[in-house]
Amino acid sequence: MQDYVASLLTQVKAKNPAEPEFHQAVQEVVDSLSVVIDRHPEFRAAKILERLVEAERILIFRVPWQDDQGQVQVNRGFRVQMNSAIGPYKGGLRFHPSVNLGIMKFLAFEQVFKNSLTTLPMGGGKGGSDFDPKGKSDSEVMRFCQSFMSELFRHIGPHTDVPAGDIGVGGREIGFLFGQYKRLANEFTGVLTGKGLAWGGSLIRPEATGYGTVYFAAEMLAARGLTLEGRVCLVSGSGNVAQFAAEKLLELGARVVTLSDSNGHLYDPAGLDQDKLAYVKQIKNVRRGRIREYLEKYPEALYTETDPGADHNPLWAHKADLAFPCATQNEINGKDAAALIRNGILSVVEGANMPTSLEGVEEFLGAGILYAPGKASNAGGVATSGLEMAQNAMRINWPRDEVDSRLRHIMKSIHQACMDAADTYGCPGNYVAGANIAGFMKVANAMLDQGLV
Repeated sequence: MQDYVASLLTQVKAKNPAEPEFHQAVQEVVDSLSVVIDRHPEFRAAKILERLVEAERILIFRVPWQDDQGQVQVNRGFRVQMNSAIGPYKGGLRFHPSVNLGIMKFLAFEQVFKNSLTTLPMGGGKGGSDFDPKGKSDSEVMRFCQSFMSELFRHIGPHTDVPAGDIGVGGREIGFLFGQYKRLANEFTGVLTGKGLAWGGSLIRPEATGYGTVYFAAEMLAARGLTLEGRVCLVSGSGNVAQFAAEKLLELGARVVTLSDSNGHLYDPAGLDQDKLAYVKQIKNVRRGRIREYLEKYPEALYTETDPGADHNPLWAHKADLAFPCATQNEINGKDAAALIRNGILSVVEGANMPTSLEGVEEFLGAGILYAPGKASNAGGVATSGLEMAQNAMRINWPRDEVDSRLRHIMKSIHQACMDAADTYGCPGNYVAGANIAGFMKVANAMLDQGLV
């Protein structure tokens, strides 16, 4: 079986050259599935894994737009529709200069398993562009979004593919994208999630990924008779996920001491409180500024500039009980993981997509700490997108408490599914294997039921 897995990985790397993030995502999953394929020869006979690593459809298109100086700009747009065995494609749009085909494929592949874990009928997809919204005016962002949607609209729909937001795509961008879809398709449907509350959005959706990550952490700790109360927490990022993870941690009695952005990280040993967090939201959401501006009001905090040439991230060198990587992929490497372990970290719970390198994952699993992969712990965002889709289909809006209650229940169900799968396949307590196996089984069985398509 190890030969089969190694051969599959060799094929993936040969057919998808220069896409290291996609190779990493596939390896992390298939390494967990050897025991499953061994017990279920029907999956190997039907070439389920070989089919899973091939997208059902990949769209690449140009996005021309005009800036405020009247100059023509050209970006590249993507949508990777990975797998629709259990429902319409579902996954975010990312606008960031780092976006390329390999990153889109890795995110779409991860999304298949994440969506499967939510218990909701959603397939996996992902999209975006190498457009950078930072520093752009609202008018420039609108013109770009309208051009982007002018091509994408023909490939999506409420029963086909339902995009959402991701890095660089917040409420402003979703609004411009939805408006253009409505204009072109001549229909008002739940084709995007993360919409404004006045036009089809769901309460709790902005908070969902961050809240869900913390709910998952609470479940992990509760399974061992522990709580979040009084725990010192490292949180990376300062966008949507990080902000609401920090908010929920504070609500549950934990102490958050770090936040970051691409320029650097701040360390506040006294810990954030609700006033400090509100100031961070003002900096990032209203002023669209940098996290170092936190020191203008709270000079007692420490700020460390990012060193692009460094072989580690100093944010993870601070002593703490829990770590919540909520920024981007591969922000924790092997050295960072080793530093966290040396400092006595109890648990690492991923709020971002694949924020830990394969070497880092090996460090965490080898040390036996509580480690939650993003496909399980950050699934709250897409789960609440699924709840938004349900509300749109019924033309109703659930109250905040109901959505939050459903989110808590889904995260509890995901935690239990991971635990059960890990126990069933002989790796109790291994959330990586549990998440991969539980997500895979549902998709694989659906693919068998639907034949060779």
